[in-house]
Amino acid sequence: MKKMKQSALRPADVGVALGLVEHPRASYQHLNEMLGISSSTAFAAVCRLRDAGLVRQDECVVIRQNLLEFLEHGVRYAFPASPGVTSRGVPTSHSGPALANDIVGEDAVVWPSAAGATVGKAVTPLLPKAEQLPSRSPEVYWLLTLVDALRVGRLRERKLAIAKLRARMYGDSAVINNTLA
Repeated sequence: MKKMKQSALRPADVGVALGLVEHPRASYQHLNEMLGISSSTAFAAVCRLRDAGLVRQDECVVIRQNLLEFLEHGVRYAFPASPGVTSRGVPTSHSGPALANDIVGEDAVVWPSAAGATVGKAVTPLLPKAEQLPSRSPEVYWLLTLVDALRVGRLRERKLAIAKLRARMYGDSAVINNTLA
């Protein structure tokens, strides 16, 4: 009897899923250009996302409810992050563009990058070239910083992050534009 191999998500797969949220049915080449990963890495990620039930079997379309459930309840356990040494870098988590106006007075959290303008506690990004996202794909950058808030944030940050992720995926501009009551 042939032994079946267990497929497990990798950190970059989260970035690929977010890329597909913003650009449904994107080609592997488009994911390559947008995320700074190879087309073969994008293909393998989509295969793992399908196996996990986060992308439809018949096309490159994210199953939004499943992805939200994984992000809300699983991403911080599957891909934990702890802000570490102080570093120059690109703002993420509550320091990123999605939450910076909502969370004040916290130490900055960054993805390490010599080209970054912010000094803060460094976390390892889910995507290998995440620090390039602000110029490559601002919308995926916005989403990935919310995912980092789920990975490293306290309860308040996590609640705000999931509300904004849900709103972005389902089109509620009031929440996206920081008018969440």
